[in-house]
Amino acid sequence: MTIHRYLKDVTTLSLNPDLCTGCGMCTQVCPHAVLRMENRKAAVSDRDACMECGACALNCPAGALTVNPGVGCAAAIITGFLTGTDPSCGCEGEQKEGGCC
Repeated sequence: MTIHRYLKDVTTLSLNPDLCTGCGMCTQVCPHAVLRMENRKAAVSDRDACMECGACALNCPAGALTVNPGVGCAAAIITGFLTGTDPSCGCEGEQKEGGCC
């Protein structure tokens, strides 16, 4: 299986382990195995593989996960592929609410 990488250190994924009940739903719905179970709680295993689809947050009954789903990283990857350059969302140096994109 190919491991996908998006823009390094820009994902809006956030996990509050204190709210996690250990149901494991997030690990079942994440298409890129960003989350894993550790000591009966969810843990982030590969933050840079997160594509910000929001499936984990939408399916977390305890509200332990949050993510701002969007197309920022996808657009950056497509632009980089089409132009033959590194992925860039074009917001370098800008302060946007919620981070890049």
